[in-house]
This record gives sequence, C-alpha cells and structure tokens, in this order.
Amino acid sequence: MIAIIGGGIGGLTTALAFEKLGVPYKLFEKAKIIDAVGAGIWLPPNALQVFDWINPKLLTKIKQTGNELNRILVADHNLKPISDLDQVFVKKQFGYSTIAIHRGKLQQILYEFVNKENIKLGKEFQKYVTSKKETVDITFTNENSFSAKCLVGADGIHSKVRKQLFPKSKIRYSGQTCWRGISNYDIGTSLKYTGATLWGERLQFGVSKISKDKVYWFAVKLSKPNLKDTSEDLKQDLIQLFNGFHPIVHNLINHTSKNKIIRTDLNDLELLKKWYKGNICLIGDAAHSMTPDLGQGGAQAIEDAFYLTQAISNSKKEEDAFVDFHKSRKTKVEKLVKLSRQTSKMAVLKYGSSFRNFALKNLPEKYSQKQMLNIYTLKK
Repeated sequence: MIAIIGGGIGGLTTALAFEKLGVPYKLFEKAKIIDAVGAGIWLPPNALQVFDWINPKLLTKIKQTGNELNRILVADHNLKPISDLDQVFVKKQFGYSTIAIHRGKLQQILYEFVNKENIKLGKEFQKYVTSKKETVDITFTNENSFSAKCLVGADGIHSKVRKQLFPKSKIRYSGQTCWRGISNYDIGTSLKYTGATLWGERLQFGVSKISKDKVYWFAVKLSKPNLKDTSEDLKQDLIQLFNGFHPIVHNLINHTSKNKIIRTDLNDLELLKKWYKGNICLIGDAAHSMTPDLGQGGAQAIEDAFYLTQAISNSKKEEDAFVDFHKSRKTKVEKLVKLSRQTSKMAVLKYGSSFRNFALKNLPEKYSQKQMLNIYTLKK
C-alpha cells in the first residue's frame, strides 16, 4: 500500500493515475472538505494529456468548466503586444491548447472522479518513521497512524514531508509579492480566449477568463518579504499602484470583492539533488516548486503523477521506481525552475524594460513555438 500525503492537484492526480494502473494507495489530506478556494491556474497541453490518459471524461469535464486560451499574449502596460503567440500550432499538434480554470474547481473535479474509499480527509501529517520491516509508519496530528510500503509527499512548497526528509532544503524568496483575485467583470470578446500578461516598470499584471462569468487576475510588484495588507482601501491602493496601466486593470480590481483578494509572496524551492530517499519520494511543489511565470508549476506536478505512477507500476521495487522517476524528470524540471525564475526577474525589471520589450518582440516566432512544443511534449 502506498501513502500519498496531500490532496492538492498533484496528490489527487497521482491517486487517479494509481487507480488507472491498479496500484493500491491511500491519500491523506489535512482539509476536512475539498472546497473551491484559491484563484486561477493554467493547464497547458502537457497537463491536459495526462488527464486525457487517465480518463477522457475527466478531460471533458475540465474543458467544460474552464476556458480555452487560443492566444498567449505578453504586452506592455497599455496592452500593446510585445509577444503574441496564436495557439493554432499547439492545438494542431496536441488537439487542445491551454485551459484556464479556477484552481479550487479543478481540485473538486479531480476529487469527484477519485474513489472516495481511498481518500482520508481531516488527516494532517505530523511525522514518519521508517521501520526495519521496510515500511513507513506515518503519524497524524490527531495521533492516528498508518503504515505504508512507501510514501509520496505531495504536500506543497511548505512540505512537512520534505522538511523531515531533507531538513537542509531551502525556500527562496523571488523578491516579489503577488495579489490574486477572481473578478465578475466582463472583459469582452478581444481577450475572451487570451491569456495576457502586462509588463510595466517593476510591475506585472496578468489576466485570463476562467469560466463564463469569472476572470482571474494577478498583480505583481517588487517587495520586501512577509509584508501584510493593513489598509482599508486595498483595491484603491492597487489601482493607484497600477495607475499607468490599461483601464482593464482598474476595472478588474474594482469588480473584485476585497475579501477575495489574496496576497502571497512569490517563492520557489532551491534545487534539490534528488527528490527521494529510500521508500519516500516527493512530487510537485514539495520537490521542485517554481515561480508561476511560465504557468507550469501545476502542470509539472501533474506530469510527476504521470511518470511516477507508471514507474511504480512497472518496477518490482518502489525504490528503483523513484530512481527512474527522478532521472526521467530532473533535466526538464530543473530547466523550467531556472527559466521561470529568469522570466520572473525579467517581467519586473528595475531598468532596461525598453530593451527587454524590443528583444522579446523581435524573437523569431518559430523559436518561441519550438520552446512551447518542447515543454508540452510528454515522453510516453
């Protein structure tokens, strides 16, 4: 029996993949219910291929719930295109482009398709002990316990499993803080199927429609870490901060409930030499968290589920599967972690934004398309 710690996107996808392959497991999630909380997430074709492989009906439900993005746009603060990539070439290659969806809704859909008998909610991981019998004895905060053959840590960037497994692992602050919100504003037809990011002077604003009447947005600025919003006029403060930006920015903020605006610092995880030790393995943000600038954080957790579960299904020993899994994923993931961090810094440059915009605008389209196809392709 395999234990999964964490019922987020990576953990639930792993559970669904185990079910497809007939691998016995139990998933433990600290939340008592799977609720539609959070903001938006992009599901690029590499993630959608995994869902299609698990169950075509699952992919259909996700597509019906979210919004397909047929255009990926990087623009200046006035919404003038810097890089504008039509996704026809992506859809031609894979059969679909990127889906923007509410993160909480996605989590609920995954939970809807999973076998509930294998899911234990309200179980917060406390610690594990490896025994001489080659099992992992897991203790939860309510003093309940569970013994498993191996453990998969899918409990996010602040993973308790990782902190015990690799106590010297370090979370890195990117130098940026981010506000996220879901707006009821109608962005019109021009951006209906577009994932847009507006780059300004030391500021970044992103927008994508995620359902019929909901638009996800995020606002990023350079900041010291661990600061809190104390002003009663948070929305006005954000509008003032993005004063020189296109009016759509102000309209989206204005049409968002203040208590629905979430602020978090943007962090990633310092690269680990490996993601496993013995019969314990990490996946997703617990193993290789990255900044959100490429829209690949969730997708890489989903890819992890795809590769790890097949490695386990095809191996006699889980420890061998963990080695093979890490070897198959290391190069791609580390490249994306580094590229995402570079893009994060480039988006909020203190100086040289004009040169940045010129260079990106003149980047050959075929080069950008090749980069996208490389990221989106799975080795099946």
